[in-house]
Amino acid sequence: MEKIIDIEDRIPTLKERRRRRTNKKFSILLFLFVTTLLVVLYFQSSYSQIQTIKVFGAVLVPKEQYIKQSTLNLGDSMWSFRENHISKLLEQNEWIASAEVHRNWLTGVNIQVKEYKKIGYEENGNRLDIILENGKKIETDGQLVPMDGPILSGFEDEKIRLRLLKELKSLNSEVLMTISQINYTPSENDAYSIQVFMNDGNEVQAIIPSFSKKMNFYPSIVAQLNPDVKGIIDLEVGSYFQPFKDMNEKVGEEEATEIEEEQTP
Repeated sequence: MEKIIDIEDRIPTLKERRRRRTNKKFSILLFLFVTTLLVVLYFQSSYSQIQTIKVFGAVLVPKEQYIKQSTLNLGDSMWSFRENHISKLLEQNEWIASAEVHRNWLTGVNIQVKEYKKIGYEENGNRLDIILENGKKIETDGQLVPMDGPILSGFEDEKIRLRLLKELKSLNSEVLMTISQINYTPSENDAYSIQVFMNDGNEVQAIIPSFSKKMNFYPSIVAQLNPDVKGIIDLEVGSYFQPFKDMNEKVGEEEATEIEEEQTP
């Protein structure tokens, strides 16, 4: 026979369940209210605004220029922009290989740019424009620039210029830094002939297609020469050195000194 439970005995249990349900609903409503309030306060406070914009990797142009091009400003909402959209804006610059934009915690934005490598400079009237490894130029508006690459002169032919830039990209960096200027000096026999002036006072005669391969031997070549005697190193066919003083005395080409090339640059 089933035990009959009086309704009065069940009332405390029902009341406890009802109380628990009520407390649970209240807790949920309170949580939603507090969360909403905090969100509203956050968006109304400075903690939702951009307080710092940092640029990393800028060498060719000032950091301020990247910040201006990003369209981001201090005080803007941290959530009013898309990172991918800002990256694409910066990558429209011909000197930018890639750009990444990231939010840094709650109030900062980091911009990381990867610029194309600077290969040298090109004469443009009374100023020098920067030449990049992708063949593009950056106008300097006459500003002074560090002479950390060769000056290219006479390379109006775009095909010839790009072919030279390809060779310069293949040069060892320490060799590239020793070059002062490269003049385009085509001849009837070779349209790729160039004249190269070195920072150490020597001059190099070469042709563009084999330039990087032979010029990477330059340190070992000059190591065989008297440092007090400057002259022309001919790399067009073999490797020959002729002092300037001998040329002034009209010494024949047959008296030039042949240079031995080492097997490794």
